[in-house]
Amino acid sequence: MDILFVHGALVRDGRWWWRPTADLMEAESGIRSRSLALPSCGDRPADGRDDVRVGSDAGGGAGVAGDEDGPATGLVADAAALRRALDEASGPGEVIVVAHSYGGTVVAEAGAHPAVAHLLLVSSYLPDVGQSQGAVMGGETDPVPLGDAGAGRLGLVGDLDAPWFGARFLQDGTPEQQREAFSRVVPQDAASFTTPTTRAGWQGVDSTYLVCADDRSTSVGLQREHAARATRSVELPTGHHPFVTRPDLVVEQLRAFA
Repeated sequence: MDILFVHGALVRDGRWWWRPTADLMEAESGIRSRSLALPSCGDRPADGRDDVRVGSDAGGGAGVAGDEDGPATGLVADAAALRRALDEASGPGEVIVVAHSYGGTVVAEAGAHPAVAHLLLVSSYLPDVGQSQGAVMGGETDPVPLGDAGAGRLGLVGDLDAPWFGARFLQDGTPEQQREAFSRVVPQDAASFTTPTTRAGWQGVDSTYLVCADDRSTSVGLQREHAARATRSVELPTGHHPFVTRPDLVVEQLRAFA
């Protein structure tokens, strides 16, 4: 069994976000994991390979799976990167995909794939065919503040600093986690938010949705609406990033399927 993590919008370095959960999972079970590099956020594998393992099978080094095929092109490129990572699985039903926030939209657009055994969806969006990320987010009463970042990108706007980011996205994290997280905030291709999905890859797959009850980014109401589309849901007493702040709770859910 393999675990593949798909991070959310407007950040880079998926391996950093995933590491607390990956390290705990490996220590308990020895199960290897990977983190997808989202080309829409400008990420590329550091060593030029499409897939570098996180864990002892890669000599203890951390890595990412991603896209090397040119400039970022939004949701379509992210979904293609996910499909390529799944194509490398050793066989059908060998991968648990853990998708966070916008990562659920990437899962949707990637479509059905025989390698996927289970989806673990963390405060995720599960759009129907024809819905865009922006359209789903547009229904929020306190939306994340986005603005033009130039070069066809969108980014967070306002008086941005680590305390602001921490209060909004990682209020249950340590000051160090908040600083490290904020240093990984980046603009993202606008097409990630404006492109309507053409598939709904979350359909027909066994799935667990983790509702983050103290989330200040995605409202609990919207989370519960999308959680109803999953096979089952579990509520966690966390903010938007439990895989950083409470990896034990995420590993508890992974254990049931891995």
